[in-house]
Amino acid sequence: MSWDPLLLSFQVAVASTLIAGTLGVALAGLTARAHRAGWDLLEVLITAPMILPPTVLGYYLLLAVGRDSAVGGAYEALTGSPIVFTKTAAVLAGTLAALPFVVKSSRAAMEEVDPRLIGAAATLGASPLRVFFTVVLPTSKSGVLAGLTLGFARALGDFGVTLMIAGNIPGLTQTGALAIYDAIQANRDAEAAGMAAVMTAFGVAALYLGTRLTRARRHAW
Repeated sequence: MSWDPLLLSFQVAVASTLIAGTLGVALAGLTARAHRAGWDLLEVLITAPMILPPTVLGYYLLLAVGRDSAVGGAYEALTGSPIVFTKTAAVLAGTLAALPFVVKSSRAAMEEVDPRLIGAAATLGASPLRVFFTVVLPTSKSGVLAGLTLGFARALGDFGVTLMIAGNIPGLTQTGALAIYDAIQANRDAEAAGMAAVMTAFGVAALYLGTRLTRARRHAW
């Protein structure tokens, strides 16, 4: 069994979770106490990857970052390399998969922060940004960590979007999920079983940790 696809999956999942965590926590902070139609629409768009078919998401990403797009063209002009069919595309796919979990879990935790704590900090002269980092974020850390672990588990196992925009290139973009598919197609059942067992173990561990963190947040309130 080759460990290279599994190692690539972990690298992609870690990078995707870091990016999704940064974006997701910021978006959760912006929308946690907002009740405008525009914020609701933003949340719907962020959550859409959880229910849309991977081929549809992959198609939209190809339109957004492909070589003929403005973003893809600008990126290639700056770096000399396209986004699609590279490790960068795999990270982008993982980020898209992880982001909804980070945003939803973080936002739910932030909405439960006692408004009196926020009001007291503001009364003492703290800026909204300082209130966020010193009151909201520490108080909701269990929910944020739960979202990060669930997002990591989702990014680790992404298949459809990764295949659409990163391809299945051995040694470059072939993640564990794609390698398992290839092994099954080639009747390498033992190899597929081994990789599936490793990915299952890590995925279940991340889900278990996320569940415990979510339960700890509920008990804290």
